[in-house]
Amino acid sequence: MDIATQRELTRLLAALRREHRGQSGLAPHLVPPDKATAYKVAGLVAEELGWPVLGWKIAAFKDEMQQALRTDSPIYGRTYFVKETPVVVVHATLASPIPEVEYQARLGADLPPRAKPYSQEEVTEAVASLHPGLELAECRFIHDEAFPPLPAILADGSGSGTIVYGPAIADWRNRDIAGQEVTLSSDGRLRRKGTAGSALGHSMAPVTWLANELSRTGVGMKAGQMVSTGTLTGMLAPKPGETYVADFGPFGSVTVAFS
Repeated sequence: MDIATQRELTRLLAALRREHRGQSGLAPHLVPPDKATAYKVAGLVAEELGWPVLGWKIAAFKDEMQQALRTDSPIYGRTYFVKETPVVVVHATLASPIPEVEYQARLGADLPPRAKPYSQEEVTEAVASLHPGLELAECRFIHDEAFPPLPAILADGSGSGTIVYGPAIADWRNRDIAGQEVTLSSDGRLRRKGTAGSALGHSMAPVTWLANELSRTGVGMKAGQMVSTGTLTGMLAPKPGETYVADFGPFGSVTVAFS
């Protein structure tokens, strides 16, 4: 894919985000040939938008989700919207929204590109706080028979949307984050449940993976950015009028209402 075609795809994806809309399919010549090109386009989209990168999303950290998303590795994307619970969103202005229960890690220090890989201990030390949260994922491509291959989704920020977070979890490094059951309910009805232990292994493992991936590619991470560490409850398609609650038990809860 030459630079002119990359720029064409960049302009399209930026326009879809600005205009809060999705589209069916993608012209074959605009589908990036590989992950590296897709992530390069995602960076170009960020430049085209000119919006501050407030955080990052991680998906498909374990094999099961990788199979579901047709990838052989975790994926990531930039996030431009971070909001504190409770949040009310207008369903019609979102692109195929998907509420996913996730821990949100706020960085207290930069993790810049470097030659030496970051250890999980270093990354954990760089995390200032851990929060109960919900990622409101969006995809600029409609989920129909024309849904494009994975590289197109990566170029679109891996379906990034909005991070919603609750108050910081006190003394989180010494709490049973991995074993705490979390639930996702809509209008009081239980829809999903899970744990970080089964979905991620350890909540800092995906953050460490992302730190090293962004280091390797010369991007890096900044203090203050929020990292959505990966879904603990799978994916659901909300309807207008529904209210979703992500309940982390003693760690707090997060609410998103779709008007």
